[in-house]
Amino acid sequence: MDERRNFVLLRGRASGEPVFSHTNHGERFYRFPLSVERLSQQEDCLSVLATESQFAPLLPLRGRKLLIEGQLRSFNNKSGEGSRLVISVLARILQPTAEEDCNCVTLSGVICKPPILRRTPLGRCICDVMLAVNRRYGRADYLPCIAWGQVAILVGQMLVGDPLSIEGRIQSRRYTKVLPDRTELRTAFEVSIMQLREPEAGSLE
Repeated sequence: MDERRNFVLLRGRASGEPVFSHTNHGERFYRFPLSVERLSQQEDCLSVLATESQFAPLLPLRGRKLLIEGQLRSFNNKSGEGSRLVISVLARILQPTAEEDCNCVTLSGVICKPPILRRTPLGRCICDVMLAVNRRYGRADYLPCIAWGQVAILVGQMLVGDPLSIEGRIQSRRYTKVLPDRTELRTAFEVSIMQLREPEAGSLE
């Protein structure tokens, strides 16, 4: 089932108004930023996709506290210079809330690139891993994940094709991309793995 292998729960505050993204099967989708506070009081600014009918009753969105349930999606944006993996949360449920911020994701898929295990200058282990998560109609989402400490060591020992099920949170990270004629400030999204889960039967079908 899709929900077992890819489920996102967010509560946060809309930090902008919806901007048109694309049309799919005659339905118009819009993108808006959602700011979710961490325990450290830093914020992750996440990209949310929703239909016009979902957010129209809530306009204006900016500053509104929202609950979102959905899935994490990826696609390759090949416009401009080179291709870039774009990560968004596709909203299935979007409604107002007064509850405290929340950022939870569960994913089940297979490792599709060799994990990269490294250490910080202070000696802490980090592992980057790309997870392929199947969805309907033979498609898949390719989702970058990062693990720390003992979890990083475990993931770093895994191989391409191994099943991996995780619980974590979506985080945003700003970086500078150096282009031939300029530099650009960009935002990358990845799943910070909090713990590993036992793969569920049927979750990779």
